[in-house]
Amino acid sequence: MEAIEKKESQPTENTGDDYSLDRVPRDKRNMGWLSITNITFGIATAIFYFQMGSVMALQFGAINAIISAVYAIIVAGILGTFIAYLSAKSGMNVNLLSRGGGFGYIGASLTSFIYATNFIMYCALEGMILVAAVHEFFPVIPEWVLIIFFGTLVIPLNWFGIKQLDKLQKWSLPLFFVFLVAAIVMAAMTPSEYDGTFWSYMPEGVQAGGTALLLCIGMQHGIMGLTPLLASDYARFLKPKDMKIGIFAIGFVPQIFCFGVMGGLGIWFGVRLGEPNPGVYIVLLLGIWGALFTMLTQIRINITNIYSGSLSLSSFFENVFKFTPGRRFWVVVTGVSAIALMLGGITNHLELAMTFQGVFLMTWAAILVVDAIIVKKVLKIGPGYYEARQQFLFKWNPVGVVSLIISSVLGTIAALGVMGEFLQSTAAFFSALLAAILTVVIAIITKGKYYMKKEAQDIAKEDYIA
Repeated sequence: MEAIEKKESQPTENTGDDYSLDRVPRDKRNMGWLSITNITFGIATAIFYFQMGSVMALQFGAINAIISAVYAIIVAGILGTFIAYLSAKSGMNVNLLSRGGGFGYIGASLTSFIYATNFIMYCALEGMILVAAVHEFFPVIPEWVLIIFFGTLVIPLNWFGIKQLDKLQKWSLPLFFVFLVAAIVMAAMTPSEYDGTFWSYMPEGVQAGGTALLLCIGMQHGIMGLTPLLASDYARFLKPKDMKIGIFAIGFVPQIFCFGVMGGLGIWFGVRLGEPNPGVYIVLLLGIWGALFTMLTQIRINITNIYSGSLSLSSFFENVFKFTPGRRFWVVVTGVSAIALMLGGITNHLELAMTFQGVFLMTWAAILVVDAIIVKKVLKIGPGYYEARQQFLFKWNPVGVVSLIISSVLGTIAALGVMGEFLQSTAAFFSALLAAILTVVIAIITKGKYYMKKEAQDIAKEDYIA
């Protein structure tokens, strides 16, 4: 019996150096904070943030877009810092944190699966931006050929895991900045479509604050939940000695770059050039080099999308079906699924799904943070550590599952406009706030009885969070 217990406590599968189904051992948490922050720049340098900034500025006014960007940096940065701390402390990503963080091992599978579909959809969306830019220059090449080529390209770039990602992002980042500076210089040399300072631009009939600002905030919510959660896939490899500076760098720097630098430049480009689509204005500014710039940024972001999607699918199928073919298998599945979405033109019908994703991700992040800080640390309910192994956990924990379902459903209804204009624009924040309250209330009512089936005796004290 003792031998069986010992065997069960071993990691189920780690696929080389990526530990997709168990905590990263402390001796393997050996990446510096600069390396990990560099990897997260893969998502921060996506042209998608240009597009958000340009669209918001031209539709709702530059000042409203700027205020919403500051809001996004603060909220996503705080969530990202807390989640980076939990991940670095425990050696787990959010899929594994959820198992012992209020959801149970089957309950956490629901979050893993929805999280995976999120990355597949973003991969398809970002991939279509790339396909459109290249097709603009080479219309003779059918779009379906470009979809298959670029969709397949990111699969081998994920084959060797976190170390390969670090190298790819590190060596491609200088190229990105060269292209970015070139685009800024060319835009500055191009006569502006607007005579005043860019931050003063306001469409006719629109004013600062009010409905226009709320609509900008609503657009930011669609992506704000993703970037904090994404940090956990990489922060779990952080060196313990880098914890203090690392969690702030991993939590805040990508948000500053996503919403502040890229979003801010998108506002400037959009107002100056009078064009909301970066796939158009980057190519107009840089010609063939603009197509190459787009290719570089979209490949960088889709490498991270494929990586995180593969981890989530691996966790889901191991939990529910005991199917563990390895992370590389899920890299292929994630890539092929994104190709299928692009070929099926599904990216033209994703508005409702993306609305739900924005609500869901913010709500999930809020539950994890509140469970750790309030429930575990302050109220001392449940264990002071995270456990991901099934033999120690209940299948379901109502603390996270019930909070997530109720809040996400009500948040999605609000986002569809049923509860009025204010809640429509602040649906994700409303859902996250409701989930935070429910998490604490349900934890108190259940007295933490559904966190652990039995206590684990082999968790290092350094991995405890409370």
